[in-house]
Amino acid sequence: MKQKCVMIIAGEASGDLHGSMLVKAMLEKNNTLFFVGVGGKALKEAGVKIFFDASEISVVGITEVFSRMPGILKAMFLVKKHLKNLRPDLLILIDFPDFNLRIASAAKKLGITVLYYISPQVWAWRPGRIKKMKGLIDHMAVILPFEKEYYKNHRIPVTFVGHPLLDTDVPVPNISYSGKKDDKFCIGLLPGSRDKEIMRHLPVMLETASILTKRLKNIKFIISLAPSVNRQPAEMLIEKYNPEIYFDVVSDIVGKVFERCTLVIAASGTVTLEAALSCKPMVIIYKVSPLTYLLGKAMISVSHVSLVNLIMGKEIVPELLQTDAVPENISDIACELLNDSDLYNRIQKKLYSIRDVLGGPGASERTAQIALSLLS
Repeated sequence: MKQKCVMIIAGEASGDLHGSMLVKAMLEKNNTLFFVGVGGKALKEAGVKIFFDASEISVVGITEVFSRMPGILKAMFLVKKHLKNLRPDLLILIDFPDFNLRIASAAKKLGITVLYYISPQVWAWRPGRIKKMKGLIDHMAVILPFEKEYYKNHRIPVTFVGHPLLDTDVPVPNISYSGKKDDKFCIGLLPGSRDKEIMRHLPVMLETASILTKRLKNIKFIISLAPSVNRQPAEMLIEKYNPEIYFDVVSDIVGKVFERCTLVIAASGTVTLEAALSCKPMVIIYKVSPLTYLLGKAMISVSHVSLVNLIMGKEIVPELLQTDAVPENISDIACELLNDSDLYNRIQKKLYSIRDVLGGPGASERTAQIALSLLS
């Protein structure tokens, strides 16, 4: 029998992680599968033959994409070449829609079956893309509960598989927060998983730390940098900053960072959902170029940007975007949360309820079953 070939494409760090868990689940059911694709360290360690590193194409923002255009075009050329030469039995696309929808189009012209895992947020912005997707995707595996009805209404085969973050061991605190003045506060600073995100958010977070040091006693800070980023520019920023403040810079699994933190200040992204599953109150911030913000604001059709608030359908944790994401505002909210134990504990309880909404563990297993049925 011909060995089945699966191509998988994940353009971002979170997709790389979730994709690796999917690959492992598929190989447990069928260890003869051959995987090839675009991704990072996690997919490679899971057994995927990586022919293009995702770090060269990972980008957020409309105007920011231009700086990565040579890499994006090169990756697109290589993916299409491999699709034509390998003719994989299945193409698995993970999020990263502007790139992946073009690849889906190329795959369908070659008669290749397409499974899309982790939906593009067409329900939030640029909803016109759904018309294009209808003819390109054989099955959509969605990780947010409200997405199933959306795709069902547009007649795209869909399964709600649950969120893959629940497949990992996420510790939950079992103690309440007292908010006493002599408590030791540890604040986690999570500036993002891409180099440009870090250079936008880290200076704001460092200045916030300076303000908080003056307003709160017994405070320390952890800066979490994803293993995929270039640490040197970030470390140079930190070294030039206030020498009186000690920043513990780590590249640990982010769950270990949450275990040490009282509060998190994080760039909007998957990491905020990880913080929520750890029941860690947070302040969410995000900055992009002014032009990207104006263009995005015109196209976004939801009232929140963070996954935590989108899933719950209301603001559970505060969001500070663009011009609102300044050290003074961030430090004011952080102090309010740390000084008001009742508010802090109410937020913790709301964050705990997200687990039930997300459908429990098993997302990787359920998606693997869909993938194998498409292969057969």
